[in-house]
Amino acid sequence: MNAHLYLRASTDDQDANRAKQSLIAFAQEKEMAVVDVYAENISGTKLERPELFRLLNAAQAGDVLLVESVDRLSRLSQADWETLKGVIKSKGLRLVVQDLGTTHQLVTDKGITGQIMDVINGMLIDLMATMARLDQEKRVERIKQGLENKRQRGEKVGGKGRNQEKWNKVADLLKRNGNTMEEIAKLADVGIATVYRIKKELSEG
Repeated sequence: MNAHLYLRASTDDQDANRAKQSLIAFAQEKEMAVVDVYAENISGTKLERPELFRLLNAAQAGDVLLVESVDRLSRLSQADWETLKGVIKSKGLRLVVQDLGTTHQLVTDKGITGQIMDVINGMLIDLMATMARLDQEKRVERIKQGLENKRQRGEKVGGKGRNQEKWNKVADLLKRNGNTMEEIAKLADVGIATVYRIKKELSEG
């Protein structure tokens, strides 16, 4: 079975290398063939991660997406996590988490046992993703006082709003249904994660 390793590495090269070697050793132990290793230094709260989506584009149905822990894959909002899960499911990938033992059975289990474990693992991974998100929210809470101080000094606080023009262009291309996700992302000059997010919004709309 083929495995694609995903590392959301820290700025500490030594730690990133440790995680990489640990995942490679794990894959070998489970008799999986490591196809490639994808690593990037980017926040887990962001769905727009080039290396992650490069992995998702390259992987084939039945392959394993291998991560060290759930929080390496996601500290996403609930909506973005649902989007990412949808992409993984649509690709037919098996999500195996090194520090979540029940997912290891996805490498070998088939039939009814595999289906049951898939359901159980889905619930466990959802729970761990929620915990990772809550941990992130606590971190944000701890810097709120600093943001408040900035406001009191008259400094601008806040991020960018949605680019409505690009959103409309992606939506129009999706409705035409004549291009791949990758082509739409290039035509609209947005990341592929944005295309998947807009597609999800339209389907729920």
